[in-house]
Amino acid sequence: MDLIARLRAGLPGEAILTDPDVTGSYANDMASFCEAGTPAVVVLPRTVEQVQHVMRTATELRVPVVPQGARTGLSGAANASDGCIVLSLVKMDRIIEINPVDRIAVVEPGVVNAVLSRAVNEHGLYYPPDPSSWEQCSIGGNIGTASGGLCCVKYGVTAEYVLGLDVVLADGRLLSCGRRTAKGVAGYDLTRLFVGSEGSLGIVVRAVLALRPEPPQQLVLAAEFPSTAAACEAVCEIMARGHAPSLLELMDRTSVRAVNAMAQMGLPDTTEALLLAAFDTPDPAADLAAVGALCTAAGATQVVPAETAAESDLLLQARRLTLTALERVKSATMIDDVCVPRSRLAEMLDGTAAIADKYDLTIGVVAHAGDGNTHPTVCFDAADPDESRRARESFDAIMALGLRLGGTITGEHGVGVLKKEWLARELGPVGLELQRGIKDVFDPLGILNPGKLF
Repeated sequence: MDLIARLRAGLPGEAILTDPDVTGSYANDMASFCEAGTPAVVVLPRTVEQVQHVMRTATELRVPVVPQGARTGLSGAANASDGCIVLSLVKMDRIIEINPVDRIAVVEPGVVNAVLSRAVNEHGLYYPPDPSSWEQCSIGGNIGTASGGLCCVKYGVTAEYVLGLDVVLADGRLLSCGRRTAKGVAGYDLTRLFVGSEGSLGIVVRAVLALRPEPPQQLVLAAEFPSTAAACEAVCEIMARGHAPSLLELMDRTSVRAVNAMAQMGLPDTTEALLLAAFDTPDPAADLAAVGALCTAAGATQVVPAETAAESDLLLQARRLTLTALERVKSATMIDDVCVPRSRLAEMLDGTAAIADKYDLTIGVVAHAGDGNTHPTVCFDAADPDESRRARESFDAIMALGLRLGGTITGEHGVGVLKKEWLARELGPVGLELQRGIKDVFDPLGILNPGKLF
């Protein structure tokens, strides 16, 4: 019995896609320069039992399986391999439970981040992880890549909100790990191991997520600086003085000018860096005033605090438009994701500017400055082979710079295909050996998302 017939034996007909024109549309995520193969079939299960059937079939026939969420990723982690089963989990999209007493939500992997956020808000609760693609990205994908977001400086990343998981293993067995309780330290923390594993250890089919009380409405401050060094000095001072902003974002000159060109926002052309800070404390105006004074002392040429939520939204608009604006500069972009210690942030930004000059490219940088997580965006003409080569080389140079500064090659996008050679450099031979050993324990046949991470 062939693959498709075996799958049909345990799945409804509408869950199986075989038309090459349709299956080809599931071949890749949003990353550039990442190879993608041709899937043999796309499966869209709705139940845990259907996922188990797919994995049992894949194990019996030795067929690779590539798990997918909404495919908004930026590392090629969801890219198909030739002859694989693409296991798309977007139909498993139920919010099973929201419990205000235990402050948890139980969800399936296909639930969209924004849908969950709005649902828990109705109970006076808050699910903090908020990737920029939160209106499209799924919780399963967020877990697979250990996603971050704008609020991580105060509230942390996805890994800190995943309490428990149900995972279908490579051979079809169902593993439940973690907890529903506020505390729990029984055994090895397998739950954390799955977060960020990019579908290489198992298929997440249910998640228990921690929730927080919904915070007050945040207010935002924008500060313009004559240099990135001055803006980064302000960031260091804000954190060193013990402030806890709910958002601390930085845009470099290239990003500011790109947004100005697209949206005519009226930001001064002399702005070399724009810093955005927000507080959702009981008295955000007082916090903004204190941070504004620190920005002025660091050399800010203008500090504009919002007084209302509407004004705050206007100030954040430039940050929200950055990627769209940079995509208009050239026909293609590569978005890097290097995280460095906050104390080295200025060196990272200045070094990236030097790389842009060396390779004669436009590279705009936005950063979750409070985390030291930078997103250099390389703009290039995909139809120009030489420019494409320089874009890839500059991308690698940026990662090398991050490692030299004591950082990591990815703060929230993951490794996937795009960065797997750099993962080996960051981990070192001993770390790489141990991680491959863990992979072998969970996936001895190597059928789960092959070619990713290692």
